[in-house]
Amino acid sequence: MPPSLCIELSDDEQARLLEIARRSIVGGLAAGRAPQIDIAQQAASLQMPAAVFITLTRFGELRGCVGSLQAIEPLAQAVANSAFNAAYRDRRFPPVRDDELDDIHIEVSVLSGMEPMHVASRQALLEALQPGVDGLLLEDLDCRSTFLPKVWDKIASPAEFVDRLLLKAGLGAGHWSDSIRFHRYHTSTFGEK
Repeated sequence: MPPSLCIELSDDEQARLLEIARRSIVGGLAAGRAPQIDIAQQAASLQMPAAVFITLTRFGELRGCVGSLQAIEPLAQAVANSAFNAAYRDRRFPPVRDDELDDIHIEVSVLSGMEPMHVASRQALLEALQPGVDGLLLEDLDCRSTFLPKVWDKIASPAEFVDRLLLKAGLGAGHWSDSIRFHRYHTSTFGEK
């Protein structure tokens, strides 16, 4: 069964989410927190609970990427929170500075539902993956990591994709165990022009 579909967003709704993300980053610099969005004033699709990731780049290099794999908050608020967290709470990077704001490019990825992948071996997993299409969540006991489908732009080989995901989770490349679990998902991704 393929992952459930992502929320369909119009160009105007996408532009609104990008505006919310930008305002969250700019306003968060002074306020130290994400803004509370008036959800009742948003389009119906932006009020629906959604899982979302915000990816920030600066001069083409990753500057932050934070989100949620579960659809808990309304989409508009999830974008505001994830944008703030990508800018100021991604532990891999120092907080975004005021002099960087104009050079930050924002990309929003709205996630579909998760599809469990019932695979009995590494080879079965590699054969089931759809490069360029599937995002992948890996869980093995207390270890967890994910790659958005966009990561396929930099890692075209399914074997390398899985090995890097394992390393990101703190496991060894080539790791396999009886407790390892995978879920695939898709994204609707759009960014600032």
